Amino acid sequence: MFKKIVLTAAAAVAIAALTGCASNSPAASSAASEQSVAAAAERLRVAMVDPTQAALAQLVADDLSYGHSGGRVDTKDSFIGDLLAGKSDFVTIAISDQTIKVVGNTAIVRHTLTADTNDSGKPGKVLIKILGVWQQQGGSWKLLARQAVRVAA
Repeated sequence: MFKKIVLTAAAAVAIAALTGCASNSPAASSAASEQSVAAAAERLRVAMVDPTQAALAQLVADDLSYGHSGGRVDTKDSFIGDLLAGKSDFVTIAISDQTIKVVGNTAIVRHTLTADTNDSGKPGKVLIKILGVWQQQGGSWKLLARQAVRVAA
């Protein structure tokens, strides 16, 4: 009976140790971080289509550097301001070919963005490649830098 209790306890300790090791492994934490970054990127996509000050302010860093495919660079204030004013108006945004690489508290996100726009009341279509740099700040992933480039014809 004593032997059975000891073996059961040893098995429980081994399982707990293995479970702890698995969840703390770099691959497990990297996958979890990548999922968190993907969720933040999706919240930003949604907020860009239906912008609110609160949602956008939570998703972008105070030191945001937001590069457009035409060369213009926005700050946090100008990025949010243009979306709220309709100067930059995304009717739809679709993301494809997304990759995420987490390195410490920074994530590199690349994807293709296809969108219907209505910037300042003028309808248009966008097809660009995006490089986004996300940083974990205060337990949340925030967009720190973004650069868009036009897709080669």
